[in-house]
Amino acid sequence: MSVDPMERYEAVIGLEVHTHLKTRSKLFSPAPVRYGDEPNHNVHPIDLGMPGVLPVLNEKVVGLAIRLGLATHSRVNQRSVFSRKNYFYPDLPKGYQISQYDEPIVSKGWIEIEVPTDSGQPAAGEKKRGETPKERRRIGITRAHLEEDAGKSIHDAAVAGADDTHIDLNRAGVPLLEIVSEPEMRSPEEASAYLRALRSILRYIDVSDADMEKGQFRCDANISLRRRGESRLGTRTEIKNLNSFASVEGAIKAEIVRQAEILDDGGEILQATMAYDPQRGRTRILRLKENADDYRYFDDPDLIPLIIQDEEIEAVRADMPELPDEKRVRFQDEYGLSAYDVGVLISSRPLAEFFEQTATACGSAKSAVNWITRDLMKELNERGVDVGELAITPEMLGALIRLVDEGRLTARSARDLFPELAEQGGDPEAIMRVRGLEAVSDPGVIDGSVEEVVGANAKAVESVRAGDDKALNFLMGQVMKATQGKADPTDVRRRLVERIRG
Repeated sequence: MSVDPMERYEAVIGLEVHTHLKTRSKLFSPAPVRYGDEPNHNVHPIDLGMPGVLPVLNEKVVGLAIRLGLATHSRVNQRSVFSRKNYFYPDLPKGYQISQYDEPIVSKGWIEIEVPTDSGQPAAGEKKRGETPKERRRIGITRAHLEEDAGKSIHDAAVAGADDTHIDLNRAGVPLLEIVSEPEMRSPEEASAYLRALRSILRYIDVSDADMEKGQFRCDANISLRRRGESRLGTRTEIKNLNSFASVEGAIKAEIVRQAEILDDGGEILQATMAYDPQRGRTRILRLKENADDYRYFDDPDLIPLIIQDEEIEAVRADMPELPDEKRVRFQDEYGLSAYDVGVLISSRPLAEFFEQTATACGSAKSAVNWITRDLMKELNERGVDVGELAITPEMLGALIRLVDEGRLTARSARDLFPELAEQGGDPEAIMRVRGLEAVSDPGVIDGSVEEVVGANAKAVESVRAGDDKALNFLMGQVMKATQGKADPTDVRRRLVERIRG
């Protein structure tokens, strides 16, 4: 029997994503939404469900939900209803959560993800730098509904004590969108690709910061298995509160293995809520899964139905920024970039904007993309920051690129200077002048250095005449040393070859 369960079974995966909306105040109260404040300092009587208080809907969340609907090709429902979802947790002080159930604000949409091609063969001109060839596929979105977040239970012994749990209600009432996919993903990698695409959209349209470390973008994964070739769905389980791409992939893989082992032994999968232990790489049952009846949904008597007019939807549509997929097509058509380069550039809206501004500043999209995908991305990855956190601006990078393209600064000197610009900023041309870095472009000076090096290294010259490239590289190094690294290496190589081989 094969060790890989995916050879015997097909996984059916659907994801429920909870994302915090980008607002200054909570969904139904004026309490502020701030991260990092002392526990229980951002709480209002409405969040606590105190007697006599009434929820008041934050108008901004409606516009943000419409944005998400339009960006995911969904239907924005002109009538939606808030319901009470009843369950009793210590971090839910009202004893119920205000959510939407059978009439959500958004439904029936889709987003596209990139997945590896079945053939493994790239389209012409697409493969680059070890890139895995990919194709695009749609994943359906069932619904997206508004709801308030619960508080946070703190089990950390260093904070709450060995046997105690503390409750922080700062998060109670923070506005959420729960975005529910169709069960159309078939692997952990597809689930991760869906989450990355969805988070990119949320950030592009400024609906959410979707910071996973702050709990602003959390995922519950629903998984079932069925035998290859079967159409009937298996019994699903739900893994709760996954807050990183690695956790999502690891949890789904672990649950696939767990379910396959049970089915192989002739057992039955129980519908249950699961937890994932990343240290052990295993899932475990927390409780048998509740059904909708257990939550005793009913329309919230304190909130009237939400009615959205056509004019409101069109006003949001007119204010929508360019979406990642639209930018992908435009970058390929307008700048002639490869799919790989476009994928890097549109990974975040600020990075895409940085590229376009740099291309304008230097006058060359090709040079801009090379510097960004190589040098800028290296700095971002090493520092673990976003492009807006670096001191370098598109204008600075454009000026640096122009100096190289004009032959006034060697590429090596520019790359040596780049980390300093990323850290401190500055005028590349002024720095070049002050430090005497301007490239040697006078043919007479370079030819003079070539003559000196050729005259002083007869043995190496003979080796070059015999076709030895190592000797040629040695002579190049000597010329570059003589010109203090200020000559163009390509020009030096050409002049050496002409001088030695005629």
